[in-house]
Amino acid sequence: MGRVEGKVALVTGAAMGLGKAIAMMLSKEGAKLIVTDINADEGQRTADEINAMGKEALFLHHDVADPARWVDVTDTSVDRFGRLDVMVNNAGIALAADIETTTVDDWRKTMAINMDGVFYGTQQAVRVMKANRSGSIINLSSIDGIIGEADLAAYCASKGGVRTFTKSVAVHCGEAGYGIRVNSIHPGYIVTAQHKSYLTALGKYEEENEKARARHPIGHLGEPDDIAYGALYLASDESKFVTGSELVIDGGYLAR
Repeated sequence: MGRVEGKVALVTGAAMGLGKAIAMMLSKEGAKLIVTDINADEGQRTADEINAMGKEALFLHHDVADPARWVDVTDTSVDRFGRLDVMVNNAGIALAADIETTTVDDWRKTMAINMDGVFYGTQQAVRVMKANRSGSIINLSSIDGIIGEADLAAYCASKGGVRTFTKSVAVHCGEAGYGIRVNSIHPGYIVTAQHKSYLTALGKYEEENEKARARHPIGHLGEPDDIAYGALYLASDESKFVTGSELVIDGGYLAR
């Protein structure tokens, strides 16, 4: 029996990278999946791969910055599977710019996806989970939600917001007696398309990649499954006493 057998999970930004790894991991461990992404082709491919394994997944096209679409996606998920047990707010972007070079448009775009999208998703999850007096909401933050990086001004602000917002919701759900756990995950540098795009934007990819590796005491960068295993733990009943917590998975980056 899988670690999340019979649970229904919604994962945003599941077309690739961390989101896809989390969706695949939860599926392998017995969950039914709602896979969402703004990239329809790759998102559908993730769902197809899950279904091809003999598991069950539904893809929904989804712009997480659209609050009305969040209502549709959540209601469709419950209509299809009867309930929602796990919400993984993973979708996000990282635009490399410091305080002097960040444009207003880039700031607002980052906040709309990274912060507003998490707010909408969390609010909708609470709406449908509280009736069952159970559920797990997992919000993807970052090590940059705890520390600052000069060339990621908007990203740091958004991920710091996710960190403390998650704690606020955890306290609310606990005090309300909803039985909903709310936690954040804080990855270090993980080898994904987003990571490669960010380092490429800095100029010299190989040089910057080596600098990133050297900042992790464990001696290498992370892989998507490193984060997916953390999400699996928080989604499962193994973490029944865990809420309002920050799960840092960073190869020792923050230990320096």
